[in-house]
Order: sequence, then C-alpha cells, then structure tokens
Amino acid sequence: MPARDAETSLTGEHLLARFQALDAFLIEHQGLWRPRPFTHLHLPWETQHPEMARWLRQRSLAQAESSHNQPYDLLAPAPFPQLAEQAARLSAVDKLPAHPLDAAPHRLNVDVPGRKWQQIEAFGAALHFAETPRHWLDWCSGKGHLGRRLLQPDQQLTCLEYDTALITSGQALSDHHRLPVTHRQQDVMAADAALQLGHQHTPVALHACGDLHVRLMQLASAAGCKQLAVAPCCYNRTSADHYQALSSAARASALRLSIEDLGLPLSETVTAGARVRHQRDISMARRLGFDGLQRQLRECDEYLPTPSLPSHWLDKPFADYCHELAALKGLSTGEQDWQALEAQGWKRLAQVRNLELLRGLFRRPLEIWLVLDRALFLVEKGYNVRLGTFCETPLTPRNLMVLAERD
Repeated sequence: MPARDAETSLTGEHLLARFQALDAFLIEHQGLWRPRPFTHLHLPWETQHPEMARWLRQRSLAQAESSHNQPYDLLAPAPFPQLAEQAARLSAVDKLPAHPLDAAPHRLNVDVPGRKWQQIEAFGAALHFAETPRHWLDWCSGKGHLGRRLLQPDQQLTCLEYDTALITSGQALSDHHRLPVTHRQQDVMAADAALQLGHQHTPVALHACGDLHVRLMQLASAAGCKQLAVAPCCYNRTSADHYQALSSAARASALRLSIEDLGLPLSETVTAGARVRHQRDISMARRLGFDGLQRQLRECDEYLPTPSLPSHWLDKPFADYCHELAALKGLSTGEQDWQALEAQGWKRLAQVRNLELLRGLFRRPLEIWLVLDRALFLVEKGYNVRLGTFCETPLTPRNLMVLAERD
C-alpha cells in the first residue's frame, strides 16, 4: 500500500472530515465498484476505460489470486493507479495503542481456536479507557471467551447470548475457572434487551454481525453506558432491504447502499485454506459455465440467480450439474459441448477475478465509511470516539475498532 500521511488517527473533527472525503470518493466512482463482474458479461465502465479492461481481462487466475489482498500494488493502466493511491490514502487509519493484558489464567484459552484467541488478545490490548471498567458486558458472547479474558480482580462480567447450548458451556467454563461471571440467555434484538444494560456496564462486542452491533450502540448510548468498544462485522447481515444510516452525516449522503453493496467489504479472503479456496474456485467456475449456458438457452443476456448448492454437487460430472441446475430453474439443456462450456467457465472465472481487483480498491473505503457512520452516531450521542485498527489484516480483515467514552 502506498505511504500514508503521518497524521491518520481518527478522533474528533477528523471523523467527520474523513467521512465526507470518503463519501465524495465513493459517490464519484460508484460506476466502478457497484457492478459485479460475476453477473455482467460486459461491465458498464469498460467502454470508458477499454485499456484497463483489456489489461485486466488478459491476466491469469493465478495472477488474480496473487493480487487479491494487495490490489493497491497492481501496475494496471490508468485510472487504476490513481484510484489506488486515493483509496489507500482515504483508508489509512492508525493502529490503536496496545496495552498488553496481564497473563491469562492457566488454560483459559482451552476450547478457543488459535486465531480467535489471538483476536481476543489484540482486542483486549487495544481497550484503554480513562476510567477502569467495573462491570464488563460481553455482547453476543458465545461461550464468553472475550469477557473472561478481559476480567480482572474486583471486576464483574455479564455475558449475553441467545444460544442456550453456548450459555451452558460458557457458564461451565466460567465456574471451572471460579470467575464472577453471569451468563444470560437474551435475544439482543428483542424489546427487553434494553433491560440488560445500565450506566455501570462497559459493553464490548468483537465481531457481532450487522444489526447486532448496531443494536448494542443504540441501547448502550440510551442506557447511559460511559464506555463501550465495538469491532464491527458483516455489515450485510441486516433485516432491512437496504442500508439504514445511523449518523446525520450518513443520512444526508446521496449514497444509497443495497445489501449486495454491503457485502463488498467482506469479499477479502485472508484466512481460507488451500482446499477451501480450490472448492470455491470449482464452484464459481461451474456457476459461470452454467451462466453462459442459461443465457444461450433463454436467449437473454442477463444473469439468472441460482440457489446455494450443497458441496456434493461439485462431485457431479459437469453435464449432470448443469442438467439438474437447469431443471431447478425450469430450463431444458438439450445436448451441449459440455467440455467447452466448462472450459469457458474457467476462462471467465479468471476474467471475473481480475476485474474484481478494481472493486477491491473500494473494499476498505466502503468499510471505513460504514464504521465512521457508527463512530459519528456515537459522537452525536455525547461520546468521545477513537477509531483505529486493533490487529493486522492477516489475523482478521475485520480489524477496525470503535472506542467510545463519555466524560
């Protein structure tokens, strides 16, 4: 990524200024990042930027894979480098200062996957408030691993979770370690969730999805909580049919985001293993091969949405895969050159992945726009807010954290 400006901490007036700059950038270039190469044979922007389109289309699938996590470094024709520089500059935020936690009690990390434990450690190290918390509230806690790691002597912890099996397991772990933890069953989207928060609580949420972390911010600010910390995740996990802006700045924006748009920040993959990536490639190549077939059968140059399919469908011969998928959509395939169709699917997958690199430039700008909307909402509720990263991207791409406290 290009060099960043020295001053990139996002607090106070910097929050609104950065939001407005990102807002203008995303609106100006929405014709580049909204259309999805997977659903378009020809993207609208290719007419305006034919050299960039040709350059991306001629690259291999392996080249696309190697550039996926670093699209900013790609030496593509204009306007790609200019957009990359602007996106990197607008996306630059500092890592929050780390204050390593005291050593964990013996075997506290049992039953926690290694990567998740590292995320918990990094999240906890970035938690720094002017006033020491007295009563942690672990929101959508699962088994309560985060809350238990934060808990210090003379503090209390309440864990809220919907899944009763996780509550039972979590309470058993807390009891085993003889910690003062209360695990409660709670649907945090229900009306009575507000009763679980009081001014004495310091709520924390590490990767609570979509509506769940938004709900926490709304209820915590209304309950008078002096402090809270949220690492947002899965912005597209919402019951609304489009994005519901939180802050006055976002509500005033001309940017209207669909559920599909909200999935863009989540399209970066850094944790999947080779086998999972290979299965994903086979699935996408087959869908694209079928897409070419359905356009031909329907005599209609439009994408046809298809349902999610069980993984065992990938074990079928490609012809059977297409026959059965076509039947689900009320189509008859007839006799086809299945080998050529399958090869065409793989060829198009390489093109799709490389064309996606342009959208990749806007993943982080859109995510920071969304997190800034959350930060500005809390500012309007009377909080002093800091926004930064709590770990490096390879540990989790969802590494943005909002720290809020009232005087």
